Amino acid sequence: MHVSRCELLRWQFDFTWSLFDYHLERLQPADFLWEPAALCWTVRPDATGTWVPDWAETEPDPVPVPTIGWVSWHIGWWWSVTIDHAQGHKPRDRTEITWPGDGTSAVEWLRSLREDWLAMLDRLTDADLDAPAPPFPWPKDSEHTVAHLVAWVNSELMKNVTEIGQLRLLRAASG
Repeated sequence: MHVSRCELLRWQFDFTWSLFDYHLERLQPADFLWEPAALCWTVRPDATGTWVPDWAETEPDPVPVPTIGWVSWHIGWWWSVTIDHAQGHKPRDRTEITWPGDGTSAVEWLRSLREDWLAMLDRLTDADLDAPAPPFPWPKDSEHTVAHLVAWVNSELMKNVTEIGQLRLLRAASG
């Protein structure tokens, strides 16, 4: 049986999303801002009420443990900017991507990004996969293709799904 590269990448994305959906359906509102360690990155309202993530331009050592809220913002950030690039739009700056402010809205946001991404995936052909990738997340002079970009989204999402799942399980186990 022949499976095209597009079909394989779509299958991988759908599989990863099914794992994510398992956790999304089980998250409780308080899970999003639960701080699992003393050194923690989260999202919090600024003086205007806009929810912003903790951030450092250079990665601190040790790396803070993120909250589910922070990881959900992180997914929304890289995915929004990736979609901007892939659609040929001017990509938004990291500071323009804000967390929606509560778990229910965050889940809706992520599901909306999934729909945007699926619309892009459904338009791709195997020939499209060989085109040069937009300049994100790599430098402009990289030799990555659209296939690399789709595989990166799948891998980055799986990593973030695992983080959210583990945080959810730790919080549930901690009582």
